[in-house]
Formats: sequence, C-alpha cells, structure tokens
Amino acid sequence: MNVYECCDTVRALYSQIGSGDQAYVPQAISCALRALNDIAADESLPLDSRNKAAFAAANLLISDFEDK
Repeated sequence: MNVYECCDTVRALYSQIGSGDQAYVPQAISCALRALNDIAADESLPLDSRNKAAFAAANLLISDFEDK
C-alpha cells in the first residue's frame, strides 16, 4: 500500500510528518500495534472494526517485521 491509497486523514498526517509539523515515530511498528490493540479493545466501536484491527495486529505480531 502507498500513501495515495490511504484515506484523507492518513495522507494529511503523512504530509505533516514529512514537513516536520508532526512528530515522526521511529518505532512505527510498535506504534501501529498499540493503536490497533487500542481499537480492538474498544468495546464502543463496531465489532467488525475491532476484528479488523485485531486481525491486522495479530498478523504484524507474527510477521518478521520488528522495530530496531
């Protein structure tokens, strides 16, 4: 996936991070896992959204990607 396939909110933050207006997080995978876990655990969200977040988090955890 590239930035042009993402929603407006993601593209806006991407631009802000690239310009230095928003903080860059060097450990992006850990950041993503925390965000996905928070979404998966949030019982106020629709179950379908929570399940998608949990599936993505589980796949990241089992993948060979890791922050260094």
